Amino acid sequence: MVKVIFRNEELQIPGKITIRELITQLGLNPQSVLAVRDGKLVNNETRLGDQGEVKLISVISGG
Repeated sequence: MVKVIFRNEELQIPGKITIRELITQLGLNPQSVLAVRDGKLVNNETRLGDQGEVKLISVISGG
């Protein structure tokens, strides 16, 4: 299981999926969320393993 942190909530998600699949499963727009693993930004095609932690960060823009 991968620990996912989003908006101060912790979720346990089965691993072996991509960041894009994770974001889609959560009903989020892949273009509006950044993923950080081990303190480093990872792209949406990164495949998650069975363990670890990923933090999803909403990107906000405006003018």
